Amino acid sequence: MEFEFISSQQNPKIKLLNELYQSKGRKKHKLFIAEGNREISIAIKSGYIPHLIFISQDYFKKHNALPFEVTANNNICFQVESKLFSKISYREDTEGIIAVFNWKEHGLLDLNITDNPLFIIVESVEKPGNLGAILRTADAAKVDGVIVCNPVIDLYNPNVVRSSIGCIFSVPVAIANTSDTIAWLKHNNIKTYAAALQNADYYHLYDYTQPTAIVFGTEADGLSDEWIENADYIVKIPMLGTIDSLNVSNAVAIMTFEAKRQRGF
Repeated sequence: MEFEFISSQQNPKIKLLNELYQSKGRKKHKLFIAEGNREISIAIKSGYIPHLIFISQDYFKKHNALPFEVTANNNICFQVESKLFSKISYREDTEGIIAVFNWKEHGLLDLNITDNPLFIIVESVEKPGNLGAILRTADAAKVDGVIVCNPVIDLYNPNVVRSSIGCIFSVPVAIANTSDTIAWLKHNNIKTYAAALQNADYYHLYDYTQPTAIVFGTEADGLSDEWIENADYIVKIPMLGTIDSLNVSNAVAIMTFEAKRQRGF
C-alpha cells in the first residue's frame, strides 16, 4: 500500500496536526485528533469523516492494510517517517495511526428523545479525564445521551478522546448552557434528579423508570443554584467514611446503573 511520504516537521499537514493539539486550533479549523485503531474505528463507524490519516513508517512492517475502511482513494492517507511520527504523537502508544476528523455540531435539538429516555447531564466538568470516563459509562449503560452544560473544557480535547476510549463518538452528546438545558428538559417532560449534598435524600429511594435526567456538578463546587432550584428531586450517594464526595465519574456510574437496574437493564 503506497501513500505519500512525509519526513519534515515543516510539512503543512504536520503543522496543521500540531495546531490541533490546542483548543484554539481545533476551533479555528473545526477539526480534531484521534489516535489508535479502536478510537479511529469507532469514530468512522459513528459517522465521523476523516480529514487526514497519518501512518507510521513502522506500521507496515507489521501490517499489510489499515484496520478500517477509509475511502475509495488514498489522498487523505500519509506515511510518516518513524522519528517524526513519535514527535507528533500525543499518546505513547498510538498503534502507529493518527487521524484528523471533521468535528460535529452538538446541540440539544440533535438529541433523539425516545419514549422513556435516560440522560446524563454534567455541569462545568473541569477535568478531561473525568468527562472521558463519564462518556465511557454512558456508552456502557447505553443512555440516550450526555449533555455537557457550561463546558470549561473542549469536548475534543485529546485527553477526553483518549480517556473515553472512543465512546465520545458512540454516545450522543449535546453542549448547551444550563438555562437552555432546563427549558429543554421541562418542554420534553423529563424529570431531573440533581446530585447534591444539602437537603437531599439517598438516590436509591427514587424511581428512575420514567423519563429521567441525572445531573452532576463539579467535585469542588457542586451544581449551580440554578440547577438546585429547578431540579425535580435532590439526591445523594451515602458517604460512610471521612470524605463527603466521590470522583464525579464514579458518582455518574453508580447512579446511572441504578437507573438502568430499575429499568431491567
